[in-house]
Amino acid sequence: METKIIEILLKLVNKAYKKEETPVAAVILYNNKIIAKSYNKRNKTNKTIDHAEILAIQKANKKLKSWRLNKCSMYVTIKPCDMCMDVIREARISKVYYLVNRLEEKKIYNKTEVIPLDSKEVEHLKKVYLKKITNFWKNKRI
Repeated sequence: METKIIEILLKLVNKAYKKEETPVAAVILYNNKIIAKSYNKRNKTNKTIDHAEILAIQKANKKLKSWRLNKCSMYVTIKPCDMCMDVIREARISKVYYLVNRLEEKKIYNKTEVIPLDSKEVEHLKKVYLKKITNFWKNKRI
């Protein structure tokens, strides 16, 4: 079964390569059946999040009519990036199998600085939001 999945991944990689997309592919299985597959389409769509893993997750969500994919496993050609791993975790995918590690020579170009809002002007609004989010989860978990 694994060999068949890898062959499917490689076919998807070839499609991506021909379309000048980053050659990365992902397949999602549910009960040992493929329910979703995709390859990177970020260059075509001009959407930052159109990585193979995320596109496959969206297809699986639609197929299963659920955002929870906890009974699913994912196969990818390359170890997922941080963004994709966060989405995979949020989707509750139980296992991720990857063919190769990320390239070591690939540099991280992200220079984004994450800064908490801590000024006195926003203190009241912070409390309003904290109350709202706390109540939301409290009501969900009753």
